[in-house]
Amino acid sequence: MEQFMARGSISKNKGLIEHLQQYGIIKSKKVAEVMETVDRGLFVPDGSAAYIDSPMPIGYNATISAPHMHGMCLELLRNHLQPGMRALDIGSGTGYLTACFAIMVGPQGRSVGVEHIPELVASSVENIKKSAAAELMKAGSLSVHASDGRLGWPELGPYDAIHVGAAAHELPEPLVQQLKPGGRMVIPVGNIFQELKVVDKKLDGSISVHDETSVRYVPLTSSASQLHGY
Repeated sequence: MEQFMARGSISKNKGLIEHLQQYGIIKSKKVAEVMETVDRGLFVPDGSAAYIDSPMPIGYNATISAPHMHGMCLELLRNHLQPGMRALDIGSGTGYLTACFAIMVGPQGRSVGVEHIPELVASSVENIKKSAAAELMKAGSLSVHASDGRLGWPELGPYDAIHVGAAAHELPEPLVQQLKPGGRMVIPVGNIFQELKVVDKKLDGSISVHDETSVRYVPLTSSASQLHGY
């Protein structure tokens, strides 16, 4: 029965990826492969419809983004997720993108998740242990930390790729500082109206920013504000 369910979940996950390819969200073989490898069904609450293209609540007034947003962010960052590079996932939630990043940067790279709700950190570690990224966590190239994501995780920086899974009022300066020259950050910015911004740090340290698309994310805030419904 477990083997049957595992095969079923794999086929559903593959179907989701094919859907995102059909609609032009996933453009590269690399992103398709990593999203097929990391089964979304392992990273959502039990009983959730894991393979529909929709965000869903994960508790603590947090959500896991819709698969099309994960695909879009992976495509935007894929040139900065090469083997041996360093990636930072702010608001790592269930650990899904942190696991994807880890597989893309490989055992010689580092994938760091930062989440300010300790219970989500604990559950994300369990999710990752069930996934294709389990060995990378065991080897130490993937780690998840309970901390204020607005401050980043400077101990392991600078980072080639930074993803922020919650909307900031403005670009957080600590994250800009932790972005490596030549690196890229993808971050939603705004209050009621939000834009997914792509932040590129040039080799001379200067910054360029462009808007990719309009989005709707939960706020990047303190853990207390989040737990009290902002």
